[in-house]
Amino acid sequence: MCVNDIACAGGEPLFFLDYIACGKNYPEKIAQIVKGVAEGCVQSDAALIGGETAEMPGFYPEDEYDLAGFAVGIVDEKDIISGKDLAEGDVLIGIASSGVHSNGFSLVRKVFPMTRESLDTYYEELGKTLGEALIEPTRIYVKALASVKKAGVRIKACSHITGGGFYENIPRMLREGTRAVVEKNSYEVPAIFRLLMKTGNIDEHMMYNTYNMGIGMVLAVDPEKAEDAITAVREAGDQAYVIGRIAAGEKGVDLI
Repeated sequence: MCVNDIACAGGEPLFFLDYIACGKNYPEKIAQIVKGVAEGCVQSDAALIGGETAEMPGFYPEDEYDLAGFAVGIVDEKDIISGKDLAEGDVLIGIASSGVHSNGFSLVRKVFPMTRESLDTYYEELGKTLGEALIEPTRIYVKALASVKKAGVRIKACSHITGGGFYENIPRMLREGTRAVVEKNSYEVPAIFRLLMKTGNIDEHMMYNTYNMGIGMVLAVDPEKAEDAITAVREAGDQAYVIGRIAAGEKGVDLI
């Protein structure tokens, strides 16, 4: 999530540091967590240069832990993605997510029982167990955005779809006088979100205001550069779709 935010601003991640706090230090568990962090650093071409593990009995229960971290990146001022040149008619490109990513798990835990039986239940529509679908690692978009830049496509605005979903994140990429119009049927919403919505009887607006709904990053580009951007994203190993456009109007987002 940290390196995705850097890439969203037009930057290149340089390094990452992690912090793990726990009630009891189980070395094998800590090693497994750090292995995942290291894999994320490999995917984003960032160096894992250090970190901190704090054992805090009495503050955390023995089987609980807290994981945090931060990344530092670099970008030339001229390459910062600010949205200042965003214009009516620009095309919105959505890059596919790998699932729930790292947001909305409080609601997930309310919808599904967090028991081994529940998490080991196989769902035909998911093609895997519920637990496997929920724990799918967050997609890292550093290489996809670098590929777009290398292809000579200027990203005019960018939004990392995290907590708050479409309604809270997309407006951040807009300048005054512009409005995002997203077509919901422009791509297929992944099965995990349809299952969440159905099982929890969750309103559609709430889903789009909580989850990424299958789109982890949104880019705004000139219309004539849209196909080049999609090709570049696919060459980097991600999937992308034209999901909407920029219109004139009050800053905000319309899902149609």
